[in-house]
Amino acid sequence: MQDITNESGKLSINLKALADNYRTFQSITPNHCDVAGVIKANAYGLGATEVFKTLKALNCPQFFVATLDEALTLRKNDSDTPIAVLGGLFNGAEDAYMQSNIVPVLNSPFEIEKWAEMAKRSDKKLPTIIHFDTAMNRLGLSTEETHALLDDVSALDGLDVQLIMSHFACADEKDHELTEEQANRFAKIAKHFPHAKKSLANSPGLFSSDTYHYDLVRPGYALYGGNPTPHANNPMKTVVSLKVRILQIREAKKGDSIGYAASHTFEKDTRTATVALGYADGFLRSLSGKAKLYYDGTPCEVLGRVSMDLTSINIDHIPHAKPGDWVEILGDNQNVDELADTCGTIGYEILTNLGQRYKRQYIDI
Repeated sequence: MQDITNESGKLSINLKALADNYRTFQSITPNHCDVAGVIKANAYGLGATEVFKTLKALNCPQFFVATLDEALTLRKNDSDTPIAVLGGLFNGAEDAYMQSNIVPVLNSPFEIEKWAEMAKRSDKKLPTIIHFDTAMNRLGLSTEETHALLDDVSALDGLDVQLIMSHFACADEKDHELTEEQANRFAKIAKHFPHAKKSLANSPGLFSSDTYHYDLVRPGYALYGGNPTPHANNPMKTVVSLKVRILQIREAKKGDSIGYAASHTFEKDTRTATVALGYADGFLRSLSGKAKLYYDGTPCEVLGRVSMDLTSINIDHIPHAKPGDWVEILGDNQNVDELADTCGTIGYEILTNLGQRYKRQYIDI
């Protein structure tokens, strides 16, 4: 019987698979090493609240988000679980961090100074995480700033440095020389903080070498089913599946074009389907004329330009397809890495762009 519900798309998040992925990280790290939950960008587009609850039930000891707003959203229902903001200490918001029990990842001497001032004003020894930049040239203390801090640690007076961290730039590229170079730089810095925990490994770093595990690993993309080792088979379970409805079926004639800019012209009469999917939903415009969607496991090529709300596919080989039927974008036939590769990007971008029009369905543990 035809499904007549009003949903144009379904995004399914398998929390059981996500939990299994988390347990996989635990199984390959030593007992003294904790596994953090990186749930920035709304848990990579999948829903931070639900992922937070799932990982908390697994006794995840530490969470990382990107912004203070993300942390405050989680704090609405949880006052105690350790949450750190990777984006650092937002100037002028020091009170909000302290009052909400949120730890900034300090990325600069200025942030260290402001957090130390907050500690002095509050007469409290504030928990602190310091990020050392070992090659990314993005966030974190630069080489010069690191040397200055290590030469004069008085800047840390009043601060309880609980964790120091860095971030790999190229760990997803097998045997990239910069990975080992970063690891060596971090190891030298770590010697100056014998009482603080250390964290270096992101998703690919976790699978690269046991020596990168230290006291805390920070898997993000791999937690959500993405491949942390692009040079090898994906060790993670699939977490995300996505399907959308066929809205209309048309019979295009030889010589007709389809979509904006008439970028595809039919060489023969062709049966097409228009589906409820576009770049507003995270199906990137760069997938135009390249990607495939799947009808009951059968590939259907995308025809012409992806538009904001609609995409057209070739169903000439599926005569029984009809409006209201579902086609798969992500799932058993195509994972997020494969779709990303089609348009020359990474799965991170695909996940974090998944639109809010999708009805999210959570498969619980």
